Amino acid sequence: MSIISKLKRPLAVVLAAFAVTAAASAVPMSGSDTPLLNSITAEAATVSVPKVTGLKSQTLGTDKVKLTWNKISNATGYQVFMQKNGVYTRLISIYSNTNSYTVSNLPAARITNLKVRAWRTVGGKNYFGPLSDARTTATNPAKVTNIQSTIGSTSIKFTWNKVNCTYYRIYVKQADGKWKGLKNSTTNSVTVTGLNPNTTYTFCLRSWQTDWSKQDHGSVLSDNVVVKTKAASTPVAANGRLSVKGANIVNQNGQVFKIKGMSTHGIMWEDFRNILAYNSLKVLRDDWKCNTIRIAMYTAEWGGYTTGSTYAAQAKARVKAGVENAKSAGMYAIIDWHILSDGDPRTHQSQAVAFFKEMANTYKNYNNVIYEICNEPNGGVTWNGGIKSYCQAVVNAIRQYDKNAIIICGTGTWSQDINQVVGNRLSDKNCVYALHFYANTHTDWLRNRLKSCYNSGLPVLVSEFGTCDASGNGGFNKYQTQEWLKLCDSLKVGYINWSAANKAETASAFKTGTDLRSITAGTSQLTDSGKLVREWYRAH
Repeated sequence: MSIISKLKRPLAVVLAAFAVTAAASAVPMSGSDTPLLNSITAEAATVSVPKVTGLKSQTLGTDKVKLTWNKISNATGYQVFMQKNGVYTRLISIYSNTNSYTVSNLPAARITNLKVRAWRTVGGKNYFGPLSDARTTATNPAKVTNIQSTIGSTSIKFTWNKVNCTYYRIYVKQADGKWKGLKNSTTNSVTVTGLNPNTTYTFCLRSWQTDWSKQDHGSVLSDNVVVKTKAASTPVAANGRLSVKGANIVNQNGQVFKIKGMSTHGIMWEDFRNILAYNSLKVLRDDWKCNTIRIAMYTAEWGGYTTGSTYAAQAKARVKAGVENAKSAGMYAIIDWHILSDGDPRTHQSQAVAFFKEMANTYKNYNNVIYEICNEPNGGVTWNGGIKSYCQAVVNAIRQYDKNAIIICGTGTWSQDINQVVGNRLSDKNCVYALHFYANTHTDWLRNRLKSCYNSGLPVLVSEFGTCDASGNGGFNKYQTQEWLKLCDSLKVGYINWSAANKAETASAFKTGTDLRSITAGTSQLTDSGKLVREWYRAH
């Protein structure tokens, strides 16, 4: 009997029923057709497509992601799905048992969820497995373009076209050719600071996208941006915070820096403080080529800091005004505790400690302030006999707040006995030791002492010198002054001239009657001493 006669439905309907359900039961069969139909029924009953596992992704750029997964045995092909608006939509059907696919034409910096499923075709019918677990992936952000720069002497501001990303990072090329990351920015601008004036740098930018797993995906580097900083407009802008290295003062880059300065006369007398006016400091900076102003605050003389609370308050106010103006002018400011008639610095040690604590707390973040803690110890006091212990106490007070500023320590016999410090310095690495000379009084013997101490490694600063007698009046000596300055230049030892005042004495740089609040460029207001010092400073 034919199998057709055994069925109540046509054969095509029966076969379709087999394809729909893998669990369909075989109907009774006989004759030669039975083995074939039983084989189809058995295969359909066992079609089960497993879930794809091991789905991984690799970002290939701004618009491509490569997917890989574990193969399903006997799979006919795979389908890739991408989530859109919360729904997974099929991207493609792959008609081979491969285990990778590259998704293209994605937006840059796009976080995307993807799934894959396998299928098998049996008897002309497709059987699909369940969707895999989701794989979240991200494309790289786009390359940064159209970079613009605003250039200063120590800083450069960069701006560029926005791209879709989490943040940007700017890089600088180092001497070895490698890129060093400097700063991140979440906006399309960044300012790089701490650069050297008149120096060429190479920068580039990269955009970064942070994905769901806190992984960062970076764009390709932007085109190189080669820029040159401007020449420094001020000494402090060019050199930054000073420090001591070996026997010399150095700038922020470790290069030897020579202080060339002018000292005020006593800021509590006869309006000598007026030289601290901003416009006058600019003339000293630009016309004289000075980089430092020394603010001389007498201690025990009439109107001095230790002679009463009213005078102390007045002196502090004048010191602070001078420091602020020096900062605005980009000059270094030395706060000078100008002992003279008090001789032994220990006489007013407690007041000095309190004063310098306040100054250090006020100026700890200023990179232009230097402390001179005892101008000219005298009257027989020696380095080991009191000066060193005083200096250590004041240095300790300053270092409670200001860890880095240079501190100038006076030496015996009106700061001439620097030889007493050799081999017996303070441990503080940023202390220098004061030498004072007046050219018509102190000649070869003191110059030889400077050479000997310098060669022993002692850091020395000539924090005061005059072109005349030690009295400050009479004995103008151009030759001896030049001999001193030539020696200091050969050793790269800095120097500060006494004084930027209009007092009627030889050491004054300005003629009597000059308005110190508004000095002018050139030599018309200058004494012989002032002309000599200005000429030397401009040439050296």
